[in-house]
Amino acid sequence: MSTLASENIVTGYGKQEIVHGISLTAELGKITCIFGPNGCGKSTLLKAIAGALPVWNGAARLGETVLSNLPVHEVVRQGLVLMPQGGGVFPRLTVMENLRMGGYAIADKRLVERRIETLIDQYPSLARRRKTAAGALSGGEQAMLSLARALVSEPRFILLDEPSAGLSPAMVIETLERITTLTKQGIGILMVEQNIREAMPIADKLYILAAGSKRFEGSPQDVRDDRQIMDIYMGGV
Repeated sequence: MSTLASENIVTGYGKQEIVHGISLTAELGKITCIFGPNGCGKSTLLKAIAGALPVWNGAARLGETVLSNLPVHEVVRQGLVLMPQGGGVFPRLTVMENLRMGGYAIADKRLVERRIETLIDQYPSLARRRKTAAGALSGGEQAMLSLARALVSEPRFILLDEPSAGLSPAMVIETLERITTLTKQGIGILMVEQNIREAMPIADKLYILAAGSKRFEGSPQDVRDDRQIMDIYMGGV
């Protein structure tokens, strides 16, 4: 079984170290959640694992393959895709053009088109708006478009950076349900999320970060209540 692993990763921006030697693992068909206060390095860690930031020390691995410091398109070809916070849609491109961007690392463009046609049938609201600019979609529709685009390359793992951010309560539930469905297809999910109450019930494993370091590793059943989480945030546990 392929495992996605962060092995003592150290990284940051410029000369500022943000992530201080964090190790974690995520498995295929499972949802692994990362919680923590703002500014604790959650998104920075995801970017480093996905190749969007250089790894200064340590390594990211997918199975036996070292991903650290590979070009992003090579990381995608290895089976890992990052969905950034806010989805990162291209607002001036149409729905179909955005989906094609998800297949940029695939040489066979006819294969990309076949995958898109299969995917878009699963998202009726997108299918009706194929030629609509992504910027004209609602926040929920943009979230669906981002998720569908991530699936075009048929990844083994998807890294999600706060997929519920900015969504209505109803769209949060729908988005997390779709994410859960992906695990039934064998896809592994490593997800940063601030919406702890909604994310905890779907998590198989969780990590809590604070001040750029790992403070907790376990299952949702290992966490008693919100007070314990806040104690971990503040360094009390």
